[in-house]
Amino acid sequence: MSTHLRLLIMFIISTGTAVTSYFIPSTVGVVLFMTGLGFLLSLNLSEIVFGFKHSVTGHRVGTKSKALPNGLAKQFAWKEYLFYSIVLVLALLETGLLHHFAGFSQNSKNSPQAIVGYILMILFIILWILKEIQSVYIFGIFRNPIYPKHVQTVTLFLEKQTKLMKIGVVRRILINLVSPFAMIAFLSLDSSLQGLHSVSVSIGFTRAFRMVWQNTENALLETVIVSSVHLLISNTDIWWNRNLDTGIRLLLVGIMRDRLIQFISKLQFAVTVLLASWTEKKRRKSTTTLCVLNIVFSPFVLVFIVFSALLSSPLLPLFTLPLFLVGFPRPIQSWPGVVGTTACVCADTVYYYQMVPSLNTALQSAMAAGSLGLLLPGSHYLGRFQDRLIWIMILECGYTYCCINIKGLELQETSCHTAEARRVDEVFEGAFEQEEYARVCSINEHFGNVLTPCTVLPVKLYSDARNVLSGIIDSHDNLKEFKGDLVKVLVWILLQYCSRRSNMQENVHKTENKGKASLIILPPLNTSPQTESPEDTDSLNSENLDDWSDDVFGEEATIKKGKEEKVLSGINLPIPGSVESQRVGKHSTGTVTGNSLYQAVALGYPATDKGKQEAVAYIPLMEFSCSHSHLLSLPEEWISNCLPNSKVKEMSSLFPEDWYHFVLRQLECFHSEENASNVVEEIAKDRVLKDFYVQAVMTCYFSLFGVDNMIPSPGHILRVYSGVFPWSLALDWLTEKPELFQLALKAFRYTLKLMIDKASLGPIEDFKELTNCLEEYESDWYIGLVSDEKWKEAILQEKPYLFSLGYDPNMGVYTGRVLTLQELLIQVGKLNAEAVRGQWANLSWELLYATNDDEERYSIQAHPLLLRNLTVQAADPPLGYPIYSSKPLHIHLF
Repeated sequence: MSTHLRLLIMFIISTGTAVTSYFIPSTVGVVLFMTGLGFLLSLNLSEIVFGFKHSVTGHRVGTKSKALPNGLAKQFAWKEYLFYSIVLVLALLETGLLHHFAGFSQNSKNSPQAIVGYILMILFIILWILKEIQSVYIFGIFRNPIYPKHVQTVTLFLEKQTKLMKIGVVRRILINLVSPFAMIAFLSLDSSLQGLHSVSVSIGFTRAFRMVWQNTENALLETVIVSSVHLLISNTDIWWNRNLDTGIRLLLVGIMRDRLIQFISKLQFAVTVLLASWTEKKRRKSTTTLCVLNIVFSPFVLVFIVFSALLSSPLLPLFTLPLFLVGFPRPIQSWPGVVGTTACVCADTVYYYQMVPSLNTALQSAMAAGSLGLLLPGSHYLGRFQDRLIWIMILECGYTYCCINIKGLELQETSCHTAEARRVDEVFEGAFEQEEYARVCSINEHFGNVLTPCTVLPVKLYSDARNVLSGIIDSHDNLKEFKGDLVKVLVWILLQYCSRRSNMQENVHKTENKGKASLIILPPLNTSPQTESPEDTDSLNSENLDDWSDDVFGEEATIKKGKEEKVLSGINLPIPGSVESQRVGKHSTGTVTGNSLYQAVALGYPATDKGKQEAVAYIPLMEFSCSHSHLLSLPEEWISNCLPNSKVKEMSSLFPEDWYHFVLRQLECFHSEENASNVVEEIAKDRVLKDFYVQAVMTCYFSLFGVDNMIPSPGHILRVYSGVFPWSLALDWLTEKPELFQLALKAFRYTLKLMIDKASLGPIEDFKELTNCLEEYESDWYIGLVSDEKWKEAILQEKPYLFSLGYDPNMGVYTGRVLTLQELLIQVGKLNAEAVRGQWANLSWELLYATNDDEERYSIQAHPLLLRNLTVQAADPPLGYPIYSSKPLHIHLF
């Protein structure tokens, strides 16, 4: 079971079932009781009840509940309840009728039970063949000739896998419906159920009727073995036939099957450890003696392995050397506590969060088809895609369901991690990327590895591409075009923002004075009295100001959170004449007035008369010439003047009026108007509204490039992209308006992406193409920093594309990172479960008891056969350090 609580509850109920069956007087009643409870207990009862409660609650409220995890609202719909009800009724009918009417002739090879035994043998052979041809390797050695040879794209893989999927459907029907009913018939016809019940009959048949549903494939194997032995040994005087009923025989065969599988896995693990120690050149001299001793005393080593298998304990290789001990018996999940509650969460965790739902769906199809082999609790699988490693563990299995835990390993690869990840790639490439002319039935070259490839899964996730932007971001021509494009992008973003803003306001309440002309306070471009010179209006930040320079080598521009400190606690004065910069946080600027700054550092400050107020520029009232212009008017606080008139006039010549008119015609806020085209023309002629946009756009433009209107350097581009603006007269004005600041930063980032696209794909032909490009950025892209919180939100919202600009100080180049959401193939292989348990047992012993926490210890070093480093990472914290661990995920397998 997936948790200790579920295990305890299930153990109590199962024990109560066996005890209750002993006291039922009727043989038919006993058989029906065992069959019914065996079926019900093999279901995922807790999730079924949970889903049923939510569906009932949703119907009462009249709304569909969205709080159901793992798609339970869809999985446990009325079809599933109806299916389970029909199967239960048919199973009870079959058991009761066969037990009541069929005759019993145990010694005859032509008895009904013997005939059912023959049918079960045929079913077992068919299911075994169907299971083996689903995986890429048969027995893990020979490559499956039916499996697609060369798999690159999802579409091609799905086309080639169509036949295998059809075979998988047939296999699932045989496992879920045909095999259980055939085994119930075999058990119902047994003569042991006709007489008085004994303790052995109650225990054996309670387990047998439960195993039919709980683990159908293993139950089928056990039933075939018992039936075959019964047909081969006809002598009734043998102890097997005389003293044991069918239920106890099945129990003994089940124990032997489980221990034999464990013995083979442990033996394979021991041989792998020996080979790993011998093939490792650095340690060959020190481990040669241990290898020789293992060969000489091999009988004793086998005794340890057998004893470990009998106790179902992990085989503990001391320090992962060929020195074997019997570990302490552990639960299948190996670690205490609830699964999925601990993980070393970091910035890369979000990538696993995004892909798990799609991976869950892909695993559902693969497990139902049999592509992952026999599903047993305690099985481990490893998935690989680009730099991501996914560790999958099966926690619990039952009738038509499976419970798993998914872990994500770190993306920042160490040397050991890289070495083992490279070997994982080699193993998967040898299995899934064979040439078409390769041999029909090749052999697995990595057979000795603990990883055996199984299949590939189509999963919707982000592919990560990193490009060097040399020749693009440092091109003089591109940077020159960048400045002109930035003005256009600013115009487009501000118009789009105001258009959406007016629509939102109209949805809340209709404008009362829609037909009246609006009066807006506007500082005109040529105000008459300019009482203060630009030099007198400079405002400084009270926090430590970072130096602004083009030298970014050795460090990458990032956004740091400012410390909230009082002005008097200490102020670092800038060097006179130097150019200052200011880092801007999310919405707070942390600025102080010039008065307080001068007082704090005891500098002279111009004296002012107390009776006089500070002079304010003359601001006239400006009236829109068009009654519809209010739909696109800027917020009032955005239209104040902070630049000298000379600078505004100089910048106004850069404003693209034709582009401004084109964007106006493309806005959707006028589509509801009767004469939309006339309204747009009137608004386009409104010079007051245009002056608003000229002033806002050029002020933002001025704040992005600083005092000098020169071609920016690549270092300047990176800093502004990261949110670090150069100091200018407009910076304080802009930072006081956080919404406008974010729009300006967004426009800058869009323009950079536009510059890269133009350099890669070709120039923009016309305004329509430019508009389409910007609309695509707005709807399908997130352009920002990897460290931004919105970057994680965009991934979880599954934005189709994400872009980030960075700098590699080691190589001295600017880089672009693009994440693309698409359905891609994840390669999945099965790990030797005993190798994982053994290495985890050694990890626990070494860290908790031997207290060897050396980060460079031998047992954590990379090895291509054992995958030691990856296995240690996948352990639960604090001994391991996966960056993601899911809660138990329930997969529906029908």
